[in-house]
Amino acid sequence: MAEHIDCSDFMEENIQKFNNERRSSKQWVKLNVGGTYFLTTKTTLCRDPNSFLYRLVQEDSDLISDRDETGAYLIDRDPTYFSPVLNYLRHGKLVINNDIAEEGVLEEAEFYNITELIRLVKERICLRERRPLKDSKKHVYRVLQFHEEELTQMVSTMSDGWKFEQLINIGSQYNYGNDEHAEFLCVVSRECGSTLNSNDIESTDRAKVLQQKGSRM
Repeated sequence: MAEHIDCSDFMEENIQKFNNERRSSKQWVKLNVGGTYFLTTKTTLCRDPNSFLYRLVQEDSDLISDRDETGAYLIDRDPTYFSPVLNYLRHGKLVINNDIAEEGVLEEAEFYNITELIRLVKERICLRERRPLKDSKKHVYRVLQFHEEELTQMVSTMSDGWKFEQLINIGSQYNYGNDEHAEFLCVVSRECGSTLNSNDIESTDRAKVLQQKGSRM
């Protein structure tokens, strides 16, 4: 006996499946930002209801935006700085690669009018500007004057971060018998922090001893 198939149930099931697929396809949005494609969801773009992107994907959007041949929204902005913006909308965290300028991300955040992202980027820039630069270390310089025969002692005594910067021969000023003794100026330097610890004090004291031994000024 042939099995009876309810056509109405079959058609209803297919219609439901078609509607689900259609609804799912509407959730995905393709953006063409400065020639680079980004694929995301409508939910992601609607994270901030006051943003440009939220308004863009609404059914009754008041924005006039062209689409390319693939159906992607055309946005004439720099795609490099759009990636951090889109990632923020995805997970709510600000992640910026080291090779991307924070000011560029701030410019995009302001263009898309994403309020919380604007605040986060501004805070990041403020923290960066307050952070001391790696190459902004302070240096202490000393000028020592000594005789030619004291050069070896000078080299062997230098330690604890002190290094030669310049050695200047200033000629001979003193005669002892028939021998002339050449005079030198030696410029030395040492890195130091904003505060001196015990090692810094010890090194500074050694430099003073060197200066007392070699000084003829």
